[in-house]
Amino acid sequence: MKLNKIILSLVVAAVMFSCATNPFTGKKTMAFVGNDQLFPSAFAQYNQVLSENKVVTGTSDAEMITRVGQRIAVAAERWLTANGHQSYLEDYKWEYKLIESEQVNAWCMPGGKIAFYTGILPIAANETGVAAIMGHEVAHALANHGQQRMSAAYIQQGLAVAGNVALSNDEQALGIFNQSYGVASNVVGMLPFSRAHETEADKIGLYLMSIAGYNPDEASVLWERMKANSGGEAPPEFLSTHPSNDSRIQNLKALAPKAKAEAKKFGITSFRPIN
Repeated sequence: MKLNKIILSLVVAAVMFSCATNPFTGKKTMAFVGNDQLFPSAFAQYNQVLSENKVVTGTSDAEMITRVGQRIAVAAERWLTANGHQSYLEDYKWEYKLIESEQVNAWCMPGGKIAFYTGILPIAANETGVAAIMGHEVAHALANHGQQRMSAAYIQQGLAVAGNVALSNDEQALGIFNQSYGVASNVVGMLPFSRAHETEADKIGLYLMSIAGYNPDEASVLWERMKANSGGEAPPEFLSTHPSNDSRIQNLKALAPKAKAEAKKFGITSFRPIN
């Protein structure tokens, strides 16, 4: 039991003293791995992905990805500077690549490394749709969601070790714990944590696309296309890493007026035509 208490104390201490601040919410977030370690690792992984896939260059789609990405990056810098975070992006090394793949996917690694797959472009449908996706993915990086997920995974692993130590003299209880802990910790802890990140990225992404001059009303329309593309096949929300499509669409519609109001603070009162 003494060792168990030590492990739990270390977990608590790690949570208390390894924190960062989310500039968009002002809340403290877990940061067991600093950007000085996270960014170089992310950049290396990004380069590996590019080396293992066909990167599309010189096409109108590739140029669009770069154009939208640059506008979203400028929007992020404008918002962060206006809100007292002038140096927040100083270690970012923005890069925007289009990868030839049927995957319906896009992502942004910590530090600003962005990839779009050609398979998502028909669902994006237009540049505004791309901006909605881009804003969401960039928001994950800016809000340090990857860093937080890594930190949460460390806690999950640490508590599993603590449980095994505490129950090491009771084989039956230990077996029950090991059979149930993974599922329970995911459903009660990790999955809600991930869904919260998605909802937060939706909000931040709307703000970014609006400040970049793209109509935030189109984000919910994009997700209606995402829903249609999924064919209605999705797990129950409480078993998913993402909110349900219907929840997300409703939330995006509710947030769009707030995003427009935020953009107005930066002189954006009209948006680029949808094409």
